[in-house]
Amino acid sequence: MDNREQVAAAARRLATEGLLVGTAGNVSLRDGDRIALTATGVVLRDCTEEQVTVVSTAGDVLEGDLQPTSELDLHLDVYAATGAAAVVHTHAPFSTAVACVLDELPVIHYQHLLLGGPVRVAPYATFGTAQLAANVREALADRQAALMANHGSVAIGGSLEKAVENALLLEWLATLHHRASELGAPKTLTDEEQADVIHQALQRNYGTTSRVNVDSNNPSSDNPTPHNPGSNNQEKS
Repeated sequence: MDNREQVAAAARRLATEGLLVGTAGNVSLRDGDRIALTATGVVLRDCTEEQVTVVSTAGDVLEGDLQPTSELDLHLDVYAATGAAAVVHTHAPFSTAVACVLDELPVIHYQHLLLGGPVRVAPYATFGTAQLAANVREALADRQAALMANHGSVAIGGSLEKAVENALLLEWLATLHHRASELGAPKTLTDEEQADVIHQALQRNYGTTSRVNVDSNNPSSDNPTPHNPGSNNQEKS
């Protein structure tokens, strides 16, 4: 699957998951000095390879017949600042709701640390502007995701698949915060508790699949490889 089709497939998946609605949102994938990204005005649920435009790192169109997304500057700035391989911008409902209320999405669940810590909310600026791109770039420092005040969210990753996973995780965390807030003030993890999570994750290779070391004295084991519950932000152990 080439880069344009990968971007189109990611857009369709995010729309199916409810993170992209209509023409609102955009997806991109960088390959060297070429960036494939959704074109402006595309209904993302039906996005096709032909509706993905390839530009240079300077924003010049290299491939495709359609104008790139109006958030082109945002994508270019994020790539220049982070070195990410992919960028996903959504108007996901709970992420956007949080971005309309909070200045930061705090850590209330340990999986939040997969995004690098509390998710900052970039100050509001008009869509498609250099100011918005600069605000998001700053909010993404040392993070895998950021919120955009009264607008939406941005997630990045070392691959397009990872950027999509991070966008889905951010929406899950925003949903969790909303539901917890209905019960009372959510309890946040302390800095020490967060550090312990990171230490434990490193010790246990959290999030990776590995085979069981079968005891040679116990040949009766019928299932040496544990069931993999799958990825996509579900708890792994």
